[in-house]
Amino acid sequence: MTDKRIVIAGISTRWGSELARSLRRQPGVGEIIGIDSRPPQLDLGSTEFVEADIRNPVISRILPSLEPDVLVHCGIVWYPEKGKPSRALHDINVIGTLQLLAACEKTPGLEALIVRGSAAIYGSAPGAPAFFTEDMARQFPLVTRFQRDIGELEGYFDNFSRRRPELTCCMLRFGVEVGPGLDTPFNRYLNLPVVPTRMGFDPRLQLLHVDDATGALAAATLNPVRGAVNVAPDGAISLSRLLRLCGKTAVGVPPVVVGAINRRIGNYLGSADLYRDGELLLRYGRGCDNRRLREEIGYELAFDSEGTARDFARTSRGIQGLFPSPHPGSPVRSVPR
Repeated sequence: MTDKRIVIAGISTRWGSELARSLRRQPGVGEIIGIDSRPPQLDLGSTEFVEADIRNPVISRILPSLEPDVLVHCGIVWYPEKGKPSRALHDINVIGTLQLLAACEKTPGLEALIVRGSAAIYGSAPGAPAFFTEDMARQFPLVTRFQRDIGELEGYFDNFSRRRPELTCCMLRFGVEVGPGLDTPFNRYLNLPVVPTRMGFDPRLQLLHVDDATGALAAATLNPVRGAVNVAPDGAISLSRLLRLCGKTAVGVPPVVVGAINRRIGNYLGSADLYRDGELLLRYGRGCDNRRLREEIGYELAFDSEGTARDFARTSRGIQGLFPSPHPGSPVRSVPR
């Protein structure tokens, strides 16, 4: 059996770079080639880098020339870069995915396509099931711009997979990621000295550890399955318990002012005008069933939701030192190293 040539679109993102690092240690992996509009910041060793923007139709000439066996799309982003409007995400996520799928049509020898998508396809709504299975997408309205973009790009992906049944097309739906070194609006939210919550709501959250996020993506790259796969941990944890573990003070915000406060906090945390996604998640929560990930891809998660919360609490102690908890009995102080 020959080693696979793997192309990673979005190699400069954290997820693309970490995937390249992980795959280098795996048997059966040959050449790894990364595509992005700018070079990765991390040292990726022997990984070859090709500078290209997947939104440009020229990608339909570049990708076939690389002769990949497996293509992994890590270029879907959840929040805009600093200084860029949030509407730019539509071009990156939807137009970029559409151009990449067009390039796959012209790539002979391609065996598998793996897309790093989002569980936002399920939305966050009252009356939602405790855990979404993969066939429950779009059962609830997609009310935010990002949710609609995810729904649109998944529609393009589904059409492509039906046209090319000989390819293994796998859509990974990632939940909320938490962990050391991860700089996202949600992680910044948890590191606020005083954390605002919506009065009267205590959502159940699934927290995916960053190590499991990389491990699941690598496992799916080496053993892809057809269709959608939820990438989520076992169990869930309430927001109130999460904040207690982190030794944080929660302040309930009345509904009448929650919109204005969330806009201000959203800009501060770097989510621009996409704070609505986080607002819904922190109001209603969301859970996803992970049986396909464990049983078909064969990935065993190292952390459940509470384990992820405890690890985050332990590794964020340095930040807590700047803003000490007023609760001396906080469980975060007794978490073992």
